Amino acid sequence: MGEHGTRRRVGIGVIGLGWMGRLHARSYRAVPERYPELRVDPRLVLAADAHEQNRDAAVDHLGFAAATADWRDVLTHPDVDVVSVCAPNDLHRELALATVAAGKHVWIEKPMGVGVADSEAIARAATEAGVLTAVGFNYRHAPAVARARETVRSGRLGRVTSARVWLLADYAAAPDAPLTWRYQRARAGAGVVGDLLSHGADLLQYLLGRITEVTATTSTVIAERPVPTGAGIGHGGYEVGEELGVVENEDQVAVLARLDSGVVATLEASRVARGPQAEYVVEVYGTHGSVRWSFERLNELQVAGEDGGYRTVMVGPGDGEFARFQPGAGTSMGFDDLKAIEAGLFLRSVLTGEQLAPSVGDGWAAAAVGDAVVASAADGRWHPVPHVPGTTYDR
Repeated sequence: MGEHGTRRRVGIGVIGLGWMGRLHARSYRAVPERYPELRVDPRLVLAADAHEQNRDAAVDHLGFAAATADWRDVLTHPDVDVVSVCAPNDLHRELALATVAAGKHVWIEKPMGVGVADSEAIARAATEAGVLTAVGFNYRHAPAVARARETVRSGRLGRVTSARVWLLADYAAAPDAPLTWRYQRARAGAGVVGDLLSHGADLLQYLLGRITEVTATTSTVIAERPVPTGAGIGHGGYEVGEELGVVENEDQVAVLARLDSGVVATLEASRVARGPQAEYVVEVYGTHGSVRWSFERLNELQVAGEDGGYRTVMVGPGDGEFARFQPGAGTSMGFDDLKAIEAGLFLRSVLTGEQLAPSVGDGWAAAAVGDAVVASAADGRWHPVPHVPGTTYDR
């Protein structure tokens, strides 16, 4: 990192330019405007991607100074200080460990690998190297979630008794959707458990504390999908032929969980739910009231008291980071804004040396929940979730 006038220049490298890699690039660019007090100058130095069209896009309109086909070039570039890892799950461990070994701070998307062993290895290596980290748990950054957390932890709900979290989507509901790496156990690990339920586990722990044990069931609704005949970008752009391949991981999951506070919670996720497209909801119930937040109504929080019935509260300045984006309640924030908050937390962490963004400890913790869920679905028993160090959800 270098000084640029009165600003601190931070060189950015991104590995993987699918939808999420491109969003990371936009999020870095948003930080100087949304977090002017950081006095930071993020420079998009180098992007790495195997596909030529993505490399061309990196330079043509994403703002990178250069692009490369070899991700190792990102780690050896002298002007790169931080690296975003946005590649498929099976590459996360190799890329993250190499980034840490190179002494670069790392922002990595969840899940951190294809299983809990990958996540643990990444978290331990980052801790030992003393680098700052971020993991893509963007839903915890919604101002309504911040308000819900404050409401829960202030005691206004009384003693919390139970919670519900569900994440229902239809991105895999079409049986003719291509058999991408997301459906292959070797490349993705679990299916919707890692993709969506990990967000639910993080939200639940961010609001209420550690999940200690789970029992679960899973199922695969669409057993075969057409094999792609060419490469795509992110979730789309694939061409398929007539050949079918086997879906190796789960489409949907239902979980019963216990927390260390004694709270009982249910978690559900599906990637094949017809109707919902991004119905991500968390509810917390207490002896004096409850709160309910839905991603589909990102800027609202429903609050119930002892008199019964919900009232809808529009979040605004004073709730989380809302004031950095909009001047008053009723003017909406969006999904990309949540990633800009994450980028701001990551760069603030790097500049101050204090772990403020969701950490690789949080990524490991969510993976530990997911691993226990998968094990329980296999044998039908309750499985403990081990305690994980280095989390920020209880900060």
